Amino acid sequence: MDRHTELLKHLEDIKKSKKLVIVEGKKDKKALEKFGIFNIITLSKQPLYHVIEEVASNSRECIILTDLDSKGKELYGKLNSGLQQFGIKVDNTFREFLFKETKLRQIEGLISYLSAMER
Repeated sequence: MDRHTELLKHLEDIKKSKKLVIVEGKKDKKALEKFGIFNIITLSKQPLYHVIEEVASNSRECIILTDLDSKGKELYGKLNSGLQQFGIKVDNTFREFLFKETKLRQIEGLISYLSAMER
């Protein structure tokens, strides 16, 4: 399976799973919504503990899709740690795929990245 197909399969799996997805901002959310993923929580400058409590009260498992830059990695670490304290399982499958198999570093760039792959 090529990377383009694998990337689309990951997005489809997230859509079907109905797991909550945590992203940094509105542009990240819009990018995922274009793939039919709507179970999204944005950080949007709210305190991380609010997001952690919201996830913990609504789900037993989630996906953290903060950007793959230094700020995003820092946010990921804090969220992952906080969520695990509430017993929330964090699914890292897609994040690890993006990091290891693609050059994509910002979730909001997903659509343009896929378009570039198609060319």
